[in-house]
Amino acid sequence: MTKLLALLAATFFTASAFAAAHVGAPMTAPAAKPAATAAAKTEMKADAKAEEKAAKAQAAADKKKARAEAKAAKKAAAAQKKSEKAAASAGADKKIANAEATKDKAVATANAKEVKAEVKADVKKEAAKK
Repeated sequence: MTKLLALLAATFFTASAFAAAHVGAPMTAPAAKPAATAAAKTEMKADAKAEEKAAKAQAAADKKKARAEAKAAKKAAAAQKKSEKAAASAGADKKIANAEATKDKAVATANAKEVKAEVKADVKKEAAKK
C-alpha cells in the first residue's frame, strides 16, 4: 500500500511539474515555413558551396601556376649560369633560348591550366545552382 501511495504521489508531482512548465505554451502547431524561404536558403547554400568549390579550384590553379613558374625560373637560372660559364661558345646562347622557351611554355601551360580550372569552377558553380 505504501508503494502504491508513493507511486501515486510521484505521478501527481510529475504531472504538476509538466503542467506548470507548459502553462504559457501555445496550443497550436508552429507555422510552416514558406516554400520560398526554404528555396532561398537552398539556393544560398548551393551558391556558397559553388563559390567555395570555385575558390578551391582557383587556389589549386594558382598553386600549379606558381610551381610551374618557379620550376621554369629555376631552369632558366640554371641555363643562364651554364651559359655564363661557357660564354665563348655559341651553344650557350642556344641553351638560354631553350631555357626561355621552356619557361615561356611552362608559363603558357600554367595559364591554360588556370583558365581551365576557372572554367571548371564556373561549370561546377552553375551545376550546384541547379
